[in-house]
Amino acid sequence: MLTNPVVVSVLVLTVLSLSRVHVIFALLIAAITAGLVANLSLTDTVSIFLGGMGGQSETALSYVLLGIFAAMIAYSGITSILIDKLLEKKNRNKIVLLLMIAGLTCLSGNLIPVHIAFIPILIPPLLLFFNHLKIDRRAVASALTFGLKMPYLVIPAGYGLIFHGIIKTEMKANGMTIALSQIPKAMAIPAIGMFVGLFIAVFFSYRKPRDYQDTTGDKALAEVGAAKDAPKRKFQPKDYVTIGAVVIALLTQVVFGSLVLGALAGIIIIFIGRVVKVGDGEQVVQDGVKLMGAIAFVMLIASGYATILKETGAVTELVEAVNTVIGGSKLVGASVLLLIGLLVTMGIGTSFGTVPILATVFVPLCMLMGFSPLATAALIGTAGALGDAGSPASDSTLGPTAGLNADGQHNHIWDTCVPTFIHYNIPLFIFGLIAALVL
Repeated sequence: MLTNPVVVSVLVLTVLSLSRVHVIFALLIAAITAGLVANLSLTDTVSIFLGGMGGQSETALSYVLLGIFAAMIAYSGITSILIDKLLEKKNRNKIVLLLMIAGLTCLSGNLIPVHIAFIPILIPPLLLFFNHLKIDRRAVASALTFGLKMPYLVIPAGYGLIFHGIIKTEMKANGMTIALSQIPKAMAIPAIGMFVGLFIAVFFSYRKPRDYQDTTGDKALAEVGAAKDAPKRKFQPKDYVTIGAVVIALLTQVVFGSLVLGALAGIIIIFIGRVVKVGDGEQVVQDGVKLMGAIAFVMLIASGYATILKETGAVTELVEAVNTVIGGSKLVGASVLLLIGLLVTMGIGTSFGTVPILATVFVPLCMLMGFSPLATAALIGTAGALGDAGSPASDSTLGPTAGLNADGQHNHIWDTCVPTFIHYNIPLFIFGLIAALVL
């Protein structure tokens, strides 16, 4: 089992990431390692890798379009109203601020489908404000990751509806039927684990003050945002168009089940409403690509890596290898399945892309061990989510880093990935195990 391509390649990815090798290079080397360990030639490995990059093409395109949409929203100036409101709270307890950030982030995956695209817009102007309160940015990263991750686990809207649909479809494809309406019930207990992790991170782990240096850019923002007599932006007629674009984007995404169409609809409304003029389109597109282009490319690379693992049968071999030690124990079986999910998702970096891989082997094993459809859905959903927080290739960690490292004082691995891995994967594992045993 220790020579399994999944195990070896994820270890390589972890070591490289902790050594501060950029995630793109770490993923490429891990993918090549997986292929070579699986006895593929270098040429075949690269060929499978490139062919598999298209597996996340829709996700990558949706992220780029959402980045452009988010840049347009920022261009409209409506986000400055929210920033001003947050700055007015500077005398409040910083824990309240962290919980507000977690709550706002929850909306980004369901009510306003811009996902991580809002973070590089909203967070950098607030960095000096965080410095003023001496907030540990690891706590902010934990709050952001919570908001990006928890809603899709249990809320059947936006990204959550997509995630639940994938679980339902893949379970049915592998011989077990479950109603879409039952999946929120299956994922409710694991979602509680996310709240536990947020509570520990905010109230205990990162409550102590942490000092950061104020950069020149941060100081300029502070002079504007902190001054009591600084002019505040008022609500304008064009803001109604921006809000309308957000609503249209949400409705389009829900009706057609496509983030691409949703983002495109929002972009068109903003152009038609002249919130952004056509002549400014090139600059806005460039800004949007800067926001999300790198993350979209990481998702493409992660898809190629996932394809290598799937095509070589490495995941199936890993499950078969551990099946011999499971015996008839549901506790042992559920624990092993969740560990496999953690291992696979840590490497791939996307719970959405992991579910189809895991379901092919989870469903037959769950049926064999006597797990109910609800318990099976909880295992698959939790196993897919495990590792999403903490993975160097996950949008749930890449997004927070994109905002918090705007001044170069926040490390992706040690300040985002490691804290979120500890505070969310451990509770998810425990509560996912409970859900599998009681449902």
